[in-house]
Amino acid sequence: MFRRFSVDFAILSMFIDAGLTLAALHLAVLLRPALPLSLPGIHSLETVHLPFHLYLIAPLLWVLVLLVVSVYDPRYNLHAADEFQRASFGVLLAALGFAGLLYLTVREVSRWLFLTFVLLDLLLLLGWRAVARLAWRISKAPPARRPVLIIGAGELGQRVAGLIREYAWTGLQLVGYLDDDLGKRECGLPVLGTLDDGARVVREYGVEDVVIALPRRAHERLNGLVATLHELPVRIWVVPDYFDLALYRASVEEFAGILMINLRAPALNDYQRLVKRLFDLVVGGILTLLLLPVMGVVALAVKLDSPGPVLFRQLRVGENGRLFTMYKFRSMVVNAEALQEQVNEVRPDGCIIHKKPDDPRVTRVGRFIRRYSLDELPQLFNVLKGEMSLVGPRPELPWLVERYEPWQRKRFAVPQGITGWWQVNGRSDKPMHLHTEDDLFYIQNYSLWLDILILWKTVWVVLRGKGAY
Repeated sequence: MFRRFSVDFAILSMFIDAGLTLAALHLAVLLRPALPLSLPGIHSLETVHLPFHLYLIAPLLWVLVLLVVSVYDPRYNLHAADEFQRASFGVLLAALGFAGLLYLTVREVSRWLFLTFVLLDLLLLLGWRAVARLAWRISKAPPARRPVLIIGAGELGQRVAGLIREYAWTGLQLVGYLDDDLGKRECGLPVLGTLDDGARVVREYGVEDVVIALPRRAHERLNGLVATLHELPVRIWVVPDYFDLALYRASVEEFAGILMINLRAPALNDYQRLVKRLFDLVVGGILTLLLLPVMGVVALAVKLDSPGPVLFRQLRVGENGRLFTMYKFRSMVVNAEALQEQVNEVRPDGCIIHKKPDDPRVTRVGRFIRRYSLDELPQLFNVLKGEMSLVGPRPELPWLVERYEPWQRKRFAVPQGITGWWQVNGRSDKPMHLHTEDDLFYIQNYSLWLDILILWKTVWVVLRGKGAY
């Protein structure tokens, strides 16, 4: 029986991908006669017949590219969104490589055939993965049991136990703790012995993974403990007690040839940042072109409604605390910022409310464009400049950031956005300290699909005009 995260299942996945790619190519050839003779604007002789060697190269190329982008690495396939995103990116890269190959060898291949092949291949490769996940869920086949022992039953060990429990569906099974304080009973798990009992407990419970989660004051015990465990067939993981010092998350990286802990690791890896930026440029560019007429009408209305500039420029705090100038259509009187203190309200819990539904500074046109977020449209230019993203935590005012608690500053770990998770779940109805938690949820669960979902929900939230003032 194939286990979901086993090497055998990864190899099976390669064969399935290769077979489905071959099937998609053959099906595209069969469907070609039913499609138009050529793509609009392209007048060339095209052939629907493919040389035999292309049927061999295509599956190999697809599997190789998917392997390079880690589609078959189980570490990146725990969540469906991550797997589908990585597989889609792999298909795109493989398609570009295949297009280059056709350009250099068989230029007469039908464009319709190529596009049909890529579309069918993407649907088949994502489809079988969706079916496989559904089958695993329905069958509830138990994953391979993987006993885990945590060394250290203190606060750090308890946090590790909580995180491991979230991945119990992958087969991880906590057996207990080792701690020199035998009186501890944390998180429902027993303390199975002292640190000196490591070898005995590993053998007795068949432990495969040992997680060392000792406080800094106990790290002098590490040398002897690790030396003992190295004699046993177990994987050893060390959780340094420094992660509370990290701004968002910590990572182990090589610096000057030495493995070190980076306490300022970026919230988005290089791949995620590339995909997010490409998405911003493509979608943001299209939206800017489509909305230019709307911007023109809004600009004219603002100019005719009240004296002052059409655009309102304001200093905001962006990613990693960098300051930038954010653009908006002016929706208030010219001296609105000088009157800010008259609007601010401090609640008993210390939360500052700086926006009100009945703000006297808002103009007539301003009230309308704020209700439907038309005043935010110039921020598309901030997106194209790279100062903002389409989706992300809202860039905050510097004077509000000065009042942030340390944990709230983690919201600046990603590019700030025009819309975000908290906007589609309450907009201005939520005060600062609550929407920060929503921003952190977005950062911790970021994916391209989440960005698309937020943009989709934003359309309906804006049309309803709820929570905007």
